[in-house]
Amino acid sequence: MSATDKSNYNYDDLLKPVMSTLSFQGHPYALPFYGESSMLMYNKQIFAKHHLTMPLHPTWDQVAQLAQQLNDPANGVTGIMLRGQAGWGMNMAPLDTMINTFGGRWFDLNWKPQLNTPVVQRAVTFYANLLQKYGEPGASTAGWQECLNLITQGKGAMFYDATVFGGVLETPSTSTIAGNVGYAYAPTEVTVNGSHWLWAWSLGLVNSSRNKDAAFQFITWATSSQYLTLAGQTFGWANVPPGTRASIYQNSDYQKAAPFAQVTLDSINTATPDQPTLDPVPYHGVQYVGIPQFESVGQQVSELMSAVVAGKMSVSQALQQSDQLLASQVNKDNTAGY
Repeated sequence: MSATDKSNYNYDDLLKPVMSTLSFQGHPYALPFYGESSMLMYNKQIFAKHHLTMPLHPTWDQVAQLAQQLNDPANGVTGIMLRGQAGWGMNMAPLDTMINTFGGRWFDLNWKPQLNTPVVQRAVTFYANLLQKYGEPGASTAGWQECLNLITQGKGAMFYDATVFGGVLETPSTSTIAGNVGYAYAPTEVTVNGSHWLWAWSLGLVNSSRNKDAAFQFITWATSSQYLTLAGQTFGWANVPPGTRASIYQNSDYQKAAPFAQVTLDSINTATPDQPTLDPVPYHGVQYVGIPQFESVGQQVSELMSAVVAGKMSVSQALQQSDQLLASQVNKDNTAGY
């Protein structure tokens, strides 16, 4: 890039926690189109109707109490929405943050599986009970889209999921409750470590590209502050791709349109992918385990967790099988070598 292009792009404006997840040994290999953490979104009208208040920093026990009071299936209102559909990036995303904040972990420092432990059993039992008692209909097959649909239609009281959904909730064309949504930080239990995730959707350049200059020009344009301004002016400020640049959070137009902005920024800046659990672990990542095998074994574990929510398997059975899967994967692929 020329000196002028470098100045205009302002690499230092990119949020450092996001860039740290897109770097290897200090060198970035991609640029973020948007970044996210997780937060608790809630319908302020439903809360007001029940004369209830959401703490800014709730615990999972408080969330469960609120879900019990707000759940009203006779009138089509779900107490809380959480992903229940199988998928390492689906139900395991919120569940992993719950396991973390309850004090659990996937492996100890010697790569011994730790899912079939009392603390993880408590977290998974808590998660399953929430969905079975106060969650969305058909929770075991419900993903973020089904949950998002419920809350945007005024049929859900609380939704714990990605911070990026704030823009959808605040857009009248996509949400019947725009302007009546509250935002709280991700619930915690015994530790804040790993209680909220960190993720980025990003753009990179493959070495085999035949149009590297043009591709690089597009990537740097699509991740620039100028693009964010254009997006805000074109699609509405609430819909600006969030979680990439510090400057957007200082933009008065964005601040007015995005009541979720501060929670989003704080959550990204305080996420702990390098220290995701209460006890030390040999891996990185909050809502995932940063090893090559996780795409496979994480998927298998997620299917067991979905079966628990569906009432087809007990928590102890699911976690015992989960640890067996992890142990066989470790022995097969020598995870400790990664």
